[in-house]
Amino acid sequence: MLALDYGSARCGCALSDPTGTIVTPVQAVARPATKRGLARLRELVREREVERVVVGLPLSLDGGDSEQTRETRAFARVLSQQLGQEIPVEMHDERFTTRMAQRLDGTGARPRASEDSRAAAHLLESWLAARSG
Repeated sequence: MLALDYGSARCGCALSDPTGTIVTPVQAVARPATKRGLARLRELVREREVERVVVGLPLSLDGGDSEQTRETRAFARVLSQQLGQEIPVEMHDERFTTRMAQRLDGTGARPRASEDSRAAAHLLESWLAARSG
């Protein structure tokens, strides 16, 4: 599984092992909605033999949509078209994942991309827990 914490400037990425037990943040992808960014995501899916992509859905605290939610849904649709039917792309509520990633950063000096990918890791852990429960 590959989880994406989408942002127009940068997309945090995290992968799970084949058993869905271990989640690892990986390098973020710059400008993921551009041709170059989409190509890098396709390459990551191919290189890591990803079987499913989970995109974090940034709902508002009350569960409603925002401009960021709409932008993320549009990105997920484009990514799904780029990957084809073989690789399902789904969305999962990502509320609080960035805050959790910030809280777990003990140094406060890590680069932003690392924080984005840690948020993607929390997203993937949440998605895996929901599937197993």
